[in-house]
Amino acid sequence: MIRKAVLPVAGFGTRCLPASKAIPKEMITIVDRPVIQYVVEEAVAAGIRDIVLVTHASKGAIENHFDKHFEMEASLEAKGKHELLEQLRSIVPDDVNIISVRQPEPLGLGHAVLCARPAIGDDTPFAVLLPDVLVDGEGLERNDLGGMLDAFERTAHAQLMVEEVPHEMTRQYGIVDTGGEVPGPGESRPLAGVVEKPPVDEAPSDLAVIGRYVLPGSIFALLAETPPGAGNEIQLTDAIEALRAREGVDAYRMSGKTFDCGHQLGYLEATLAYGRRHARYGQGFRELLARYAGED
Repeated sequence: MIRKAVLPVAGFGTRCLPASKAIPKEMITIVDRPVIQYVVEEAVAAGIRDIVLVTHASKGAIENHFDKHFEMEASLEAKGKHELLEQLRSIVPDDVNIISVRQPEPLGLGHAVLCARPAIGDDTPFAVLLPDVLVDGEGLERNDLGGMLDAFERTAHAQLMVEEVPHEMTRQYGIVDTGGEVPGPGESRPLAGVVEKPPVDEAPSDLAVIGRYVLPGSIFALLAETPPGAGNEIQLTDAIEALRAREGVDAYRMSGKTFDCGHQLGYLEATLAYGRRHARYGQGFRELLARYAGED
């Protein structure tokens, strides 16, 4: 069973400015909780029990969010606010560990993953979840990350989660080449390569990489040998390409839906999707949407 996941959260979040100037982009809220909490909940639902945050000195708010706040909990208990108290205590289930490591300088996503090596080890497979993207598993028996973990267990191949995008938008994404064998939702196929932002008429498929990976521990040795690439940064995709040539890598096609919360419109769409079905606020939020729709 794969029990470990790496969440790179050390970036400055420039796509979210000015909202992310004074707070981490991962702490911007969707309805009633920060984006990073949804990502951790996704991992936990898939069976992950050790969450490794690769963080930065300016991201203390993330670590604090997942830490125990004894004074606040004592105050809520004394005031009889038991529902709020339970919400705080359930942010991190008792059987889940939150571990923080530092990325001392911004040297790329590959370097951020490499910083987690001491907490993961070279013999342990693990997941990587980019916190800019929410993967919504509403209505699925097992969420897409769980499906990826299962696919790794069956094949022993690294897995890249992919999502079908409109063909005219392929130029905006990293597009996978599966040799013409397109996986159905919840299926994976061997990867022949990844083309970064190809011209529309040269895109090998309509399947875009979306920020979820399941990798063997052997990726760390490859990352340690990977020279700086695009942007003079150590690129995770370069190490994955070396892994593909050596061991094989699969593309796993998701069944759910994604929201790019690093982009303002993606964040607003996520707020709409999660707000409409929220157990406490959903009814009132739907009424607000109907009222504003009537003003158009």
